[in-house]
Amino acid sequence: MENSSKKYNKLIVLLSVIIPLAVALLFGIKLDIELPIFLPPIYAGINALTSLILILAVWAIKNKKRILHERLMKTSIMLSIVFLMLYMAYHMTSDSTTFEGIGSIKYIYYFVLISHILLSIAVIPFVLITYVRAITNDFDRHKKIARITFPLWLYVTVSGVVVYIMISPYY
Repeated sequence: MENSSKKYNKLIVLLSVIIPLAVALLFGIKLDIELPIFLPPIYAGINALTSLILILAVWAIKNKKRILHERLMKTSIMLSIVFLMLYMAYHMTSDSTTFEGIGSIKYIYYFVLISHILLSIAVIPFVLITYVRAITNDFDRHKKIARITFPLWLYVTVSGVVVYIMISPYY
């Protein structure tokens, strides 16, 4: 089983590097177009929905509902891809919003924001490795890494919503 997942390693490394680099590079691109809708509440909603689906997926597998678990996890991955596309579209067409809170809330905001950003980068290979171990039927190793991936991914999705709620008064 390890050999069947090894063929994915280069792709996992490539995506784990390309995705954060692409996001960083696209932040430097500003398109002079106005989007027909305001995206931050939409992609925050996608993060909230992903959080819920991740929790349901853990419940499903703990209750031996493997097919439901698989479908929920694929949905979580698809939602994360949609989130990423909308997030990049927004930041390529809009100026960044400055957090204007003062006092201790400012430090809390920046702690949540920075931890969210760093863990959103770190979670990419974890999600990909966890997924590959599932699709290659390496369930023992899948289960081991999923115990790390789940809380990381859940933190990223929940903290994304928290960041949105905290910055939303300043849009």
